[in-house]
Amino acid sequence: MRILVIGAGVAGMTAAYSLTQSGHQVTVLDREPLAGNGASFANGAQLSYSYVAPLAAPGVARKALGWMLDAEAPLRLEARVDPAQWRWLLDFLRCCTAERFEATTVELLGLGAYSRRMVHRLMQREALDFAWRMNGKLVVYRDAKELAGAAAVVRLQARHGSEQQVLDAGECLALEPALEALRGVLAGGIHTPSEEVGDAHRFCQELQRVLEAQGTQFLFGRKALRVLLSGGRAVGVETMEGPLRADALVLAGGAAAVHLLRPHGIRLPIYPLRGYSLTLPVEPWHSAPRLSITDAHHKIVFAPLQDRGGHQLRVAGMVDLAGENTSQPTRRLATLARQAEAAFPAAADWSRAKSWAGLRPATPDGKPIIGPSGIPGLWLNVGHGALGFTLAPATAQLLADMIDGEAPALDVAPFALQRAGTAQSVAATA
Repeated sequence: MRILVIGAGVAGMTAAYSLTQSGHQVTVLDREPLAGNGASFANGAQLSYSYVAPLAAPGVARKALGWMLDAEAPLRLEARVDPAQWRWLLDFLRCCTAERFEATTVELLGLGAYSRRMVHRLMQREALDFAWRMNGKLVVYRDAKELAGAAAVVRLQARHGSEQQVLDAGECLALEPALEALRGVLAGGIHTPSEEVGDAHRFCQELQRVLEAQGTQFLFGRKALRVLLSGGRAVGVETMEGPLRADALVLAGGAAAVHLLRPHGIRLPIYPLRGYSLTLPVEPWHSAPRLSITDAHHKIVFAPLQDRGGHQLRVAGMVDLAGENTSQPTRRLATLARQAEAAFPAAADWSRAKSWAGLRPATPDGKPIIGPSGIPGLWLNVGHGALGFTLAPATAQLLADMIDGEAPALDVAPFALQRAGTAQSVAATA
């Protein structure tokens, strides 16, 4: 079958790979000039299969107002005259219950575990060079009450296969000496030895190299303008360069998928959340962390990337509800840099940080949308939020199985467009 994949980020590239492996003739379309040039370009670099709990958590609703009024908070609202923004925010707040949080966490843990299997299978099949390492992850807490709450989540996740340890402050410092600057404020941490790191942008480019060798065609610099229908079935997309025809379409273009479906009466519950990152060179005399670190207080992640080209430290954090705006506000970047340098002052050359901002296509409940769109021949692989790199290999394989009429390895109902509990967020096909 001829399949057109719209989007060349991690969701689109992994979908293209899984579909090619199934024997389909795949074309990948993207408005950017290169694979992985959008939300995948400089993300947090963590393959964090056990840290998939949604942003919509108990207590977040209580904190949200204070955060949104604080210019230096990890979550910030740039209020707009945009019904989609307020609809998404209200749906998000409805998801901040203990019951929804636990159910979603369990569902995402299953997806994360399956994604780990898919990543390792992919690496066994293909020689991919994307700075991958299994270096483990340590989430550090400065508040004893928050650490106790995290320990409760560890107990929940342990029942579903996660292997994690709760550490006190001294054990955190012994495990990761680069935390020395936080010695006086650490309450403890959660260590997950099996977590991994990698460069998502290079991962996409490596997959492009593999796919081109297998016959996949790439059309860069072309924007999908609208979905073409014939007899109620999707048969292609219109571009500025003319129509592209296919037997089936896969939307994997992040927040842009919202605009392609809206004219057909389908409203995706997705809103772009702007996130930021810094990439810094690490020299031998620096004291960068060996582990992936998450500073739970500031909601900042640190990922060391090591390869033949040298060492780098990727720092990522903050969420802005600001619409489809990829600007880099000076104050937000300065806050991220200041908080990160305070945690690891000797980790890298902070004066040489390269900044980036990208849009995370997020659903209110934190789960991606996989499967039928409501239009025959049009499939969805969207809404991965901040977990695109982690979850995309799993969602790609599940989607390929559905397209082929095979039974997916996991129950896909929790990730369907019309899933339970999101009826208020989704308008059915007109």
